[in-house]
Amino acid sequence: MKLKFLFLLTLILTASFSFAQDMQQGFTYLETGKYAKAETFFLNILKEYPDNKTARLCYGRAIGLNGKPKEANTLFTNLLADYPTDFEVKLNYGESLLWNSNFTKAKTYFKGLIEEDPKSFPALLSYANTLSNLKEYEKALTYVDKALEVLPGNPNALTSKKYIYLGYAYQKQQSQKYDEAELLLKENLKLFNNDKDTLLNLANLYLIANRLDDAKATYHLLAENPENKISALNGLALVSHLNGKEKDALQLSTQAFESINKTTTATLTQQTTERYAQALIWNKKYKSAETLISNLIATKPNENWVLALRATLNIYKSDFKKSVKDYDQILVNDSTSFDGNLGNANALKALGKYEDAYTSAENTLKFYKNQKDATNFIKNLNTTFTPFYEGKASYSFDNGDNEAFAFNNTLEFPFSTKFKILGSYNYRSTNNPVTNNEATSNDFSLGISYQLFPNTTFKGTAGLTSAKATTNDYTQFLTDISINIKPFKLQDLTVGYKRELQSFNAELLDREIVQNNYYANYSLNTNFNLGWFTQYFYTSQSDDNARNLLFTSLYYNILPKPSLKAGINYQYITFKNQVPTIYFSPEKFNAAEVFANIIKDENTAKPKEWFYELTAATGLQYIDNDSSQSTYRFQGKLGYKFSTRCMANIFATRSNIASATAAGFTYNEIGIRFKWLLFEKPIFRE
Repeated sequence: MKLKFLFLLTLILTASFSFAQDMQQGFTYLETGKYAKAETFFLNILKEYPDNKTARLCYGRAIGLNGKPKEANTLFTNLLADYPTDFEVKLNYGESLLWNSNFTKAKTYFKGLIEEDPKSFPALLSYANTLSNLKEYEKALTYVDKALEVLPGNPNALTSKKYIYLGYAYQKQQSQKYDEAELLLKENLKLFNNDKDTLLNLANLYLIANRLDDAKATYHLLAENPENKISALNGLALVSHLNGKEKDALQLSTQAFESINKTTTATLTQQTTERYAQALIWNKKYKSAETLISNLIATKPNENWVLALRATLNIYKSDFKKSVKDYDQILVNDSTSFDGNLGNANALKALGKYEDAYTSAENTLKFYKNQKDATNFIKNLNTTFTPFYEGKASYSFDNGDNEAFAFNNTLEFPFSTKFKILGSYNYRSTNNPVTNNEATSNDFSLGISYQLFPNTTFKGTAGLTSAKATTNDYTQFLTDISINIKPFKLQDLTVGYKRELQSFNAELLDREIVQNNYYANYSLNTNFNLGWFTQYFYTSQSDDNARNLLFTSLYYNILPKPSLKAGINYQYITFKNQVPTIYFSPEKFNAAEVFANIIKDENTAKPKEWFYELTAATGLQYIDNDSSQSTYRFQGKLGYKFSTRCMANIFATRSNIASATAAGFTYNEIGIRFKWLLFEKPIFRE
């Protein structure tokens, strides 16, 4: 944080001004910040009196504060050569170093001046400001206090102290030392009661630390001053958004937006307009947001904050390519832009351009060291490509006296953002004490996943299953090959082939029925909360039977956090041959159900948090020409995220819906699952 300090002008008129020149008007220009007028005034004095020290000093200050720091430094260097022992000249030369951001040299220089005069207020304060610019805040506080001992209550010194505290707190915040940052900001509030800048920084600290209630209380405290009403409403809108209360966020931001008037500063007007547009986007009022942003683009076609709003809108609408285009333009305008770099990272990730996403996020950290959003983005992306092990143990039973124990193991080992090795081992033991059948199977498979293009991924596994049943022991080849494509925005298509065994119960395992499945999965999402998923299987079996299976689901997303959706499922199955004494194989089967599903996703859950999922469904099924039968289905899981690398959950299912292997059954399953990331981060990242 760069601190600007205006020296208190204490220039003494010298004897050379016995000519009755009155320079008081020029002094007034300097003291009131009218530097251009001061520059002209003292330039005219110097035309007549080119060697006058006071006029040279004042002219140097005027041009230095009027955006000509190099010229000012040259002038004061010349003055210092003419008056090498003049302390006033030394002070002004030192300040010219600050104007030119030469803080390292200024630090040494002002330290020497303090040794020369330990009670010089300008030297002490300039040294404190220099240390602040060098981010040596603790030492800066020591010297600003020394300056205040010389001139107690001096407003310039108090202002410097305020900004030193703000800079020190920001430094602690960047190091994620939130408690220490909070103490510094609260200390600042003791000196500057309800100071706007300090309250805004404190509220922002609470937002970063996810202390949303404290942030809300701080914004309410800010709002006690009517002049801060709009800023407070903008902050409260953001708090509501982070709490998942989007309607409240829109109501608050609308109130702020409508409070803008002619007296509102340009900066605050921009911030409020930006928050209002964001609130429209959060509430999926895309047409209103697009109209507002289009109007802004018409008048401010190349301003970064407007381009960032349009990019955000397109992110929410899944027009990621358009977002990247806007973020690229932002970076052309300003390569250090936070929105441009991290926004690009998010859009590139959504497009499957993971290496580019890493680069953009790392660029963000080059300019914003330890920035929390950027570091979290990289951590989350690392999680996607970190090798992991997942184990699942389950016990299932039904009212047909079938029981099964299963133990499934999966290993994924990415070697790059495009390529990973897949491995699995599954054990299943099933028995039926009534029919006296029992069987076990061991499945081993290895495979790969490779991203051919950003929107296309190939996945293939192959392996063996070894089964031991009552009358039959055998080994069979297994495979699953698929291509996943994202043909258009909000759409996902997978087509594949899978070879597997009928393994629902011991009797089916004993019969060694091999299934060759040709399948396609298609999903479509929309920007108006409606979604559609369809799955089709054609299965040819080694017993000369064939199956067609169609499943489709139309659903509506009711809430985003936690995810709540409801919809209708329909399933149709038909078999070429009917062999009901062996397995469920109707000539035609129809089932329809309504369902509701609520999820707190494990991937978005934070360490030391619970996650869960619950699905409830009921409907009717029709088997051949029989009368309808009512159905129900309950599925749930409850888990805990122990750390960023480790999580576990229990799960359970109960259903009476017929499947491709059983009719009239009530099926139950319970189990436990464990997932562990093997390393801290991907092996291909240093």
